[in-house]
Amino acid sequence: MLAHDLWVTRELAHQQRADAFTAGWRARKVSGEQHPIDDFLFTYYSYKPSILRRWHPGAGRELADAAHMPRAAWKWYVSGEAHGSLRVDAAAYLRAKRAGVDAIRRVLERTAARPGQFSCFGLHEWAMVYRQGEHRHEVPLRLGQKGTDVVVDTHSIQCSHFDAYRFFTPEAAPLNRLRPTREAQSQLEQPGCLHAGMDVYKWAIKLGPLVPGEVLLDAFELARDIRWLDMAASPYDVSAWGAEPIAIETSEGKAEYVRQQRVFAERSNELRQRVIKALDAAEHTAEAASA
Repeated sequence: MLAHDLWVTRELAHQQRADAFTAGWRARKVSGEQHPIDDFLFTYYSYKPSILRRWHPGAGRELADAAHMPRAAWKWYVSGEAHGSLRVDAAAYLRAKRAGVDAIRRVLERTAARPGQFSCFGLHEWAMVYRQGEHRHEVPLRLGQKGTDVVVDTHSIQCSHFDAYRFFTPEAAPLNRLRPTREAQSQLEQPGCLHAGMDVYKWAIKLGPLVPGEVLLDAFELARDIRWLDMAASPYDVSAWGAEPIAIETSEGKAEYVRQQRVFAERSNELRQRVIKALDAAEHTAEAASA
């Protein structure tokens, strides 16, 4: 049981933190400006700031004196054992979304169990513009088109992430050592992959009320930090947005990329375990409710 003052304080802190994370995106929606680094978390993942702002305690916790508050009308909330309390209905959520929950757990557990691979050097972004005159981002290429193509031609492409691989240009796709598919995602994901690290946010938000709000915002923060490395090491010149280039075509750039990549692998695995722990709590709560 979380006392009323305690959970309201946590909810307010969550909302303030979420508002700080989304302030730039919300301002740009009004001004019409674009940010090629930060906008990715709202356009590619397409989750509204209002969803990020919604705090959940996670399964197995009751919120005291909550029945009179707007939360009482939220989906997946029911009355708790104490008078006037609310809790997440983990059993109902798991019954309704069992297949999706199991698929997410499978990806998280198998990814965390594998050793990280640290030899891709972020070349997935380069493969997305290989031998192309038009690009997804209206940002100049740091080495120009010919220089970018040379980097791809002189390196080994070994992307394990389907949602990156599917954006490879037709000329680049055959150069990849792997052929990732959606069906094989749980067999290929590994913690060294930047996009797999960003996806922890996607999995956390998909699990909705089962994941405590603090875990969700930590996952968003991780995704934001990874995105900055992803673009700094990309073929794009994003220095105008404050990202100093990491020249992965050089030995020094490769070393810096791997150094940061290893840190993110550790952070992403820690968050995977926290999401898995939230799922365990949901399963335990559901079992207790049916006993």
